[in-house]
Amino acid sequence: MISKHRGNSERNDLLSIIWIFVLFNMIYADIIGMLVPGYLELLDGYSKLFTWRTLLLFSLLLEIPIAMTLLSQVLNDRANRWAHTVAVPVTILFVIWGGNAHPHYLFFATIESVAMLFTLWLAWRKWPTPEFSPTQNHGSREETPSPL
Repeated sequence: MISKHRGNSERNDLLSIIWIFVLFNMIYADIIGMLVPGYLELLDGYSKLFTWRTLLLFSLLLEIPIAMTLLSQVLNDRANRWAHTVAVPVTILFVIWGGNAHPHYLFFATIESVAMLFTLWLAWRKWPTPEFSPTQNHGSREETPSPL
């Protein structure tokens, strides 16, 4: 399950970067949402209704994109595909379910959803694997002498 070599390191790096992009959009959607008149009062009212179970559920759902930044790097291709197959739809549903109809939120939710769908496509896309041969120096710390 854990990748033994970084044969698809470019893809894994890109997947992690896109998840970070999604996280920034999620954070800024919430920050800008706090500027909507009356939102903080509404949030204050709702917060009195939240139980520890509700907050734990929100925490678990928010942990998914955070974890995917790391998992995209360390999982092998097969596990990465399936992790994205679960993480993307769950996170998109959370973004839609946890949002509102304000134009700024719809903008951020659209950007986040498109980016996550792109990660799912990228995780399942065939990626060229590097050619390994026994004569090549893979992973060795020995430097080959410069011809100059």
